Amino acid sequence: MEKFRAIHRIFRQRSIFRQSTLRLSAPGFDGREYDSPFFQYQKNRELQTYTEPRVPGAFQCYSKRDFGTKTIVNRNPVFETLDSNDIARFKEILGEKNVVEDEDRLEFANTDWMHKYRGSSKLLLLPTTTDQVSEILNYCNSRHLAVVPQGGNTGLVGGSVPVFDEVIINLSAMNNIISFDKVSGVLVCEAGCILENLISFLDNQGFIMPLDLGAKGSCQIGGNVSTNAGGLRLVRYGSLHGNILGLEAVLADGSVLDMLGTLRKDNTGYDLKHLFIGSEGSLGIVTKVSILTPPKLSSVNIAFLACQDYLSCQKLLLEAKRKLGEILSAFEFLDSEAMDLVLTHLEGVRNPLPPSVHNFYILIETTGSDESYDKEKLEAFLLSSMESGLISDGVIAQDINQASSFWHIREGIPEALMRAGPVYKYDLSLPVEQMYNLVQEMRQRLAQKAKVVGYGHLGDSNLHLNISAPQYDDSILAQIEPYVYEWTSKHHGSISAEHGLGLMKANEIFYSKSRETVQVMGSIKKLLDPKGILNPYKVLPHSLSSCE
Repeated sequence: MEKFRAIHRIFRQRSIFRQSTLRLSAPGFDGREYDSPFFQYQKNRELQTYTEPRVPGAFQCYSKRDFGTKTIVNRNPVFETLDSNDIARFKEILGEKNVVEDEDRLEFANTDWMHKYRGSSKLLLLPTTTDQVSEILNYCNSRHLAVVPQGGNTGLVGGSVPVFDEVIINLSAMNNIISFDKVSGVLVCEAGCILENLISFLDNQGFIMPLDLGAKGSCQIGGNVSTNAGGLRLVRYGSLHGNILGLEAVLADGSVLDMLGTLRKDNTGYDLKHLFIGSEGSLGIVTKVSILTPPKLSSVNIAFLACQDYLSCQKLLLEAKRKLGEILSAFEFLDSEAMDLVLTHLEGVRNPLPPSVHNFYILIETTGSDESYDKEKLEAFLLSSMESGLISDGVIAQDINQASSFWHIREGIPEALMRAGPVYKYDLSLPVEQMYNLVQEMRQRLAQKAKVVGYGHLGDSNLHLNISAPQYDDSILAQIEPYVYEWTSKHHGSISAEHGLGLMKANEIFYSKSRETVQVMGSIKKLLDPKGILNPYKVLPHSLSSCE
């Protein structure tokens, strides 16, 4: 009974409301400052980007990214450069206020949120309708002007910012909710809707989004769809490939593909919407989406648990799937290094399981419709797990404030890592039994040179491998890459579980995809975007993505 009482002990702490790891003054184009302390920290970091001529009409982007690597990409000489006639035409399409040339606003749009990449675009366009997106792309295609679609600009792999001088097409002004059907739960909205706004809207309607991310305060649903964002609820609701019922997309030549269906069953030929989910804007610009949303359930329980070893974490996951079944909605893990960083670098965060720091922590969320039944089921699972030695300590959140504080620990890890200093970040999908082996091997490889942190979505086999170093160092990077990619490939994993390939991993795609598969991807790109103007230098290896 003592162990059972331990599960029920109330962890008393001051209220910490659940918050996004990332919050910008959305969408960042009104001249306001970033309002997150994390971004104040990022603003002061040194950026180094150099552009130097190689041959007439071509440039080399030599981008010394914050984590010490060098990405060398040649500007495709096929692409034209902007002139006054182009700007005049865009003003005819959008009006003057939605054609942005202001350097301060362009600085924001040119730089990704981690400050790893910086482009040199001279123009930001803010369309308000699909027709305007169509006109912009039709004109850019005719002029051979490269473009980069942009949403909340919260990506981690350089996919949402220019590499060189591409025209930025930001969809933040297309932020209308078009319709919501309470019977079917189908939401239809424009691509510029901020995820957190959709979550709030659905909450008022008695529904929830099947997608939840730490960056929800800034990211936009069009970008989420274009990167096939994963997040915290995938273990319960699956990926966006299963929740997006339809979408509208504009091709490079301005053609509008109306695939905005709202039916769960439509077996009429090729389901083309899946080409655009996860294509990172390289095949077309998503302008509208229809999403299947589940009803909000009344009973939500959060447990924060400690495990002594990774094997216990694996066994606990299996038991959770068996014994919690239909009410299991999240199963997240973090190691002691991650917990230590959060406790050290995030203000107001406390260890829910004092006084010691355990080797591993598990956050379990259940969601159901019967509060007494769900709680009884969770408590029985926890009691059984304690008696079998799978967990060494644990606590169930007693109110919304405690639940929020538990989630804040998990969602706050990326911010804590960035506050700690230089960090090398990898988003990997691996068999569950192999996930933490990579963390341990990296600790052996790097010894005392850096701190290796492992956390992520254990229920989805998604490891976030982070290496926190005193400074960016080529010798550290040489120990990490390509070893991490090779190790992942050897164990039949994916080098990008949920963040996409962007610029960072475009040339690494062969670690996860066969050459034949990549060739077919290149053929699809050439068919839908024959001039290669859509988000060039991203997703596909540079040898395939350049247009002739």
